[in-house]
Amino acid sequence: MLCYTSDCPVTAKRLKEVGAASVMPAGSPIGSGQGLLNKNNLRIILEYLKDGDPDYPVIVDAGVGTASDVSEAFELGADGVLLNTAIAHARDPVRMARAMKHATLAGRDAFLAGRIPKRLYGTASSPAEGVISTRPYGASNTE
Repeated sequence: MLCYTSDCPVTAKRLKEVGAASVMPAGSPIGSGQGLLNKNNLRIILEYLKDGDPDYPVIVDAGVGTASDVSEAFELGADGVLLNTAIAHARDPVRMARAMKHATLAGRDAFLAGRIPKRLYGTASSPAEGVISTRPYGASNTE
């Protein structure tokens, strides 16, 4: 049984414990197109359900409105995204379906690649050591 649920981590964990083959937390209200309203809860659900069982399927369902929502769900670690309204009600459904496909691939690849940690302060990505000096020949370091 694939259990549709809210984004409540406790409910999702209990559904798995009672034998649900998969848990499908909502990104937002069905058909709303609001995207993932509570990414923190989805992260907690993924942590709870995949801890010790990385193959347990978590499928985000409901509220997806566009490709970036799909990519975001996969970047968080979701195994799938169930879609309907975002494609069926798009101005160009075929084009939207293609965008969703690309978002799926991009989001999953980003998750598997592993994002850099978010930090309050930036750090240089290029080393300062070993860089060829641009100072004119003979200029001192104090000039």
